[in-house]
Amino acid sequence: RDQYSPEQWPGCANRLDIAAQWMDEAAVSTIHSWCQRMLREHAFDSGSLFTQTLETDHSDLLGEVLRDYWRLFCYPMHDDALNWVRNNWGGPAALMPRVRALFGSERPTDETREPAELINACLQERRQALVALKAPWLQWAEELRNICLQAVAAKAVDGRKMQARYFEPWFEKISAWAADESLEQLDIGTGFTRLTPDGMAEAWKGEPPQHPGIDAMAGLKASLDALPTPDAAVLQHAAGWVGKRFEEEKRRRAEMGFDDMLIRLNAALQADGGERLASVIREQFPVALIDEFQDTDPVQYSIFDSIYRIEENHLDSGLFLIGDPKQAIYAFRGADIYTYLRARQSTTGRHHTLGTNFRSSHAMVEAVNHVFQRAEKGRGAFLFREPDGTNPVPFQSVLSQGRKEQLQVNGQTLPALNLWHLPTDQPISSVLYRQQLAASCASQIVALLNGGQQGTAGFLSNDGSFKGVLPSDIAILVRDGKEAQAVRGELAARGVRSVYLSDKDSV
Repeated sequence: RDQYSPEQWPGCANRLDIAAQWMDEAAVSTIHSWCQRMLREHAFDSGSLFTQTLETDHSDLLGEVLRDYWRLFCYPMHDDALNWVRNNWGGPAALMPRVRALFGSERPTDETREPAELINACLQERRQALVALKAPWLQWAEELRNICLQAVAAKAVDGRKMQARYFEPWFEKISAWAADESLEQLDIGTGFTRLTPDGMAEAWKGEPPQHPGIDAMAGLKASLDALPTPDAAVLQHAAGWVGKRFEEEKRRRAEMGFDDMLIRLNAALQADGGERLASVIREQFPVALIDEFQDTDPVQYSIFDSIYRIEENHLDSGLFLIGDPKQAIYAFRGADIYTYLRARQSTTGRHHTLGTNFRSSHAMVEAVNHVFQRAEKGRGAFLFREPDGTNPVPFQSVLSQGRKEQLQVNGQTLPALNLWHLPTDQPISSVLYRQQLAASCASQIVALLNGGQQGTAGFLSNDGSFKGVLPSDIAILVRDGKEAQAVRGELAARGVRSVYLSDKDSV
């Protein structure tokens, strides 16, 4: 208001009033449904079909395509390639989740060679690497065995850490492994650590022995784990072929899933006619607002960046992004904090902050500000501070409107934030930790509810009225289903019923 002279205020108020009345005329939708609408309404410019069926579950179609892949590429296999597929993939059903996880990845796919050829070439490379790795160990195993036997006989080692009954089986297994070209696995348990330079130094009373086998043992297990495997290349081939055929089948059937709405609109905007499509959408929606922007993924951001050219900040259109990185909880669904950071960088100098909390008490907001401001001094409250001091996600403290009541127990206002810890310095199991804190939580709730009935625990309003604590005033936030079950069990043991607001044990 201060940017306008008083005589302009009535006109400004009228425009705001009209805008508020027209709010119901705005197109309000999810990003997915909006993308579906754009594909349908701009079918010519987006290269889409006019009518497409939204299929919420494409599992059957994907399974059919995957079985086609199996028939085409796996049935003709034989010898090593067939054995590898049977041992590592099993069948189409077991392969499905692994292939689906690679959809959309940008890793290059070798389309010039079929899976059998990729597998055989990699297995040959693996054999050669394994032979080279084993080459010195037949001799080294015998030499190290003699070193250890002589040290035990001379009492030059700690008898608790180096005994023949420990190391004799190790060297027998190493010798058998080195002598058999087909044997890949080497299981010597603690021998992988005891026969290293650090392990030998720990067991030796004096100067530990020097031997190339001791030096090599430090990296032997890692070298075995790092042997070439066809898994990545062949999976990428499967994902590329299945993904392409899957898309072809969906288009042939005039079907699309939820993700297809985003992928197809984004592809259309990146194609040759993408700028025309973007200008048509901008003309239709000159102003757009995305709420909960921290939960968008890279594809969604690419769509809106292509349409509104966020960094260029054209004055004839507007895109407003409303989000809070502290509330980014959908990483499992593809939401990416780096998408938020990219948007924040593209809008440098055009940020606005809602600086007042209207929900919580003064004490609660002050406590949260205090915790985050302390964390901001180190690597940043969200661990994004760079060594040079730059911080793309700084914590910004807020003011508070406050509440009209205070939670009191026995006439004393409770602190807004309390940290609990178990009264022990000794390590305890996670099960015991969860059980004891759940018991403490349930006991505290029972005390508050009893106090609410007795008039000693409740909310004191500004006008002096007092309202006792009720069950509906209490909510318990947990990290997973195990914590929820623990708290519910402890409440039930105290005769307090509770409602679990989730239909999934993992949430």
